[in-house]
Amino acid sequence: MSAQKGASGFGDKLREARERRGLSLRQIANATKISMITLEALERNDIKRLPGGIFSRGVVRSYALEVGLDPESTIDEFMGQFPHDSVTQGHPTTTQTEDHEAVESDRRMAMTFLRLILISVPVAAFVIYFTIHGRRIEPPAPHAATPQGAPASRPAPAGETPSAETPAGEEPHAPDHSTPPAVAPAP
Repeated sequence: MSAQKGASGFGDKLREARERRGLSLRQIANATKISMITLEALERNDIKRLPGGIFSRGVVRSYALEVGLDPESTIDEFMGQFPHDSVTQGHPTTTQTEDHEAVESDRRMAMTFLRLILISVPVAAFVIYFTIHGRRIEPPAPHAATPQGAPASRPAPAGETPSAETPAGEEPHAPDHSTPPAVAPAP
């Protein structure tokens, strides 16, 4: 019971120092940038509402400086009043923090996976589309390639035999029609 009385004495000591200075919790909150809820919890000795570890000692130090108390002796008294509490030891008070971190980690991994899918599906569709539809049917190449600058050879008209090209300046010879072409016998 004396531990509870001493514990309630710590918050009372802080409140009395604040009231002696004529300060409100709002003024201390504005000066220290600590929330009103945290300052009220400190005065009520509700350490479960304080941030964990070194942060709770920072809150006590800032409060003590604002109300004119020695910060180091106030922190020592705070840690003496609450030696076994997780706030003064720097450990989380519950496993909710660990659960929250696990959920947050799973959420980040799911978002990364979703982004990867949202990027890769359109890229894959683009590649597949142009692989299938991007191929053009090439016209068949001519069976004999002609050198550049040379005139393309024309097929000989029916009844004429192809001849070598006529050199420039000469007239082509007329085809010889003296021998009729050989006709295969009909069966």
